[in-house]
Amino acid sequence: MHKYSVICPICGERQDPMSLTCSKGHDSLLHTSYKTSQIILKDLPGIWKFYDWLPVNGIIPEGSGKTITYKSEAFAKELGLSNLYIAFNGYWPEKNASMMTCTFKDLEAFPTMQRLLERLDKRIMVVASAGNTARAFAHVCCITGQPLLLVVPQNSAHRLWTLPDDTSSICLVTVEGDYYNAIELANKISVREGFVSEGGAKNIARRDGMGTVMLDAVLAMKTLPMHYFQAVGSGTGGISAWEASIRLMQDGRFGKVLPQLHLAQNLPCAPLISLCSGGAGTKDVLHEECPGDMYDDVLFNRKPPFSVKGGVRDALKATGGRMYGIDNAAAAYAHQLFEELEGIDINPAAAVAVAALMEAVKNGNIGHNDSIVLNITGGGMQRLHKDHNLISITPDMRVSAHDPEAELKIVEKVSEKFKR
Repeated sequence: MHKYSVICPICGERQDPMSLTCSKGHDSLLHTSYKTSQIILKDLPGIWKFYDWLPVNGIIPEGSGKTITYKSEAFAKELGLSNLYIAFNGYWPEKNASMMTCTFKDLEAFPTMQRLLERLDKRIMVVASAGNTARAFAHVCCITGQPLLLVVPQNSAHRLWTLPDDTSSICLVTVEGDYYNAIELANKISVREGFVSEGGAKNIARRDGMGTVMLDAVLAMKTLPMHYFQAVGSGTGGISAWEASIRLMQDGRFGKVLPQLHLAQNLPCAPLISLCSGGAGTKDVLHEECPGDMYDDVLFNRKPPFSVKGGVRDALKATGGRMYGIDNAAAAYAHQLFEELEGIDINPAAAVAVAALMEAVKNGNIGHNDSIVLNITGGGMQRLHKDHNLISITPDMRVSAHDPEAELKIVEKVSEKFKR
């Protein structure tokens, strides 16, 4: 057995390590089985400390950060919690947090890029994003020089910035439409010759990278938590936490009970809540338009991996999980309270998770002495802007999601930029 195998959860058969789908056509999320059954931290920078449980055979030595887990005092006291741990993903020098994009999407981008480099794949990577994922992949591509096509909704373009690096390997296209429109357009381009998709939720490197949030928390706590809170768009972060927890159970040193997932979305645009409640069928959710009045629109994804084997539904069922619908007022209040008590700015999506925790305490969904991990999926952006000079990534072109020639126009622009 090599370092890892990739397995279909339906048929149980090993797949090509680089595959995104089962060779037998099963509707499933492939998962990774690692040769090393117990996690041991490596003396490596950033996320690569978890090298044994990442599907890579090398590292990108510069630029990556990792989750920083610490026990909350002030905010925990405010909520009456005795065992609350914060999994902070972002920039906070006093805590040695050095995720320079201020988003845990960094944890996806670096192992995904490393796998592409290992294949000696020179195709142009295509990434659709509402902003944070695009920023993370832009960061790693500035380091590696890998050509990258970013397709983002026009109203998310302000989230695209980076450190003063060479951005010549990035082609940014903004779409007049929402995140799902960007995904559809990116998917069409990624199957063309010379392009390659990063894979989304189907990519084991993305999920195992995000799973390091749980690894870091459990190694800090020395036990699996009883509860795990996170705000989600597609729900892939919740799936990743569940998968990592299964590995930690199998490790044998951290407990035998899976953490209960508490996943939050921002009302009124909450497709996962609709799917969980049966209030809307998949078809309705796919065509649901968000009115745009969201505390953070990165949490809206019209096509989440819900019913696929190994998807959000399975993760919630296996952990006895809950979904939370958080309105803007609750998110804003939680945002202000957390920053005042913990002393660091956080991203709006993280505030939705904070609000979910506050709601869970209020409703008695968790006990005051329960062990809890709160995933702050992004933070320290204001602090980073004070400490570093940042540059905006300038869009190369803008297209309409309803333009039948949008795909061709983008391909022509990319070919022109990268001389292909």
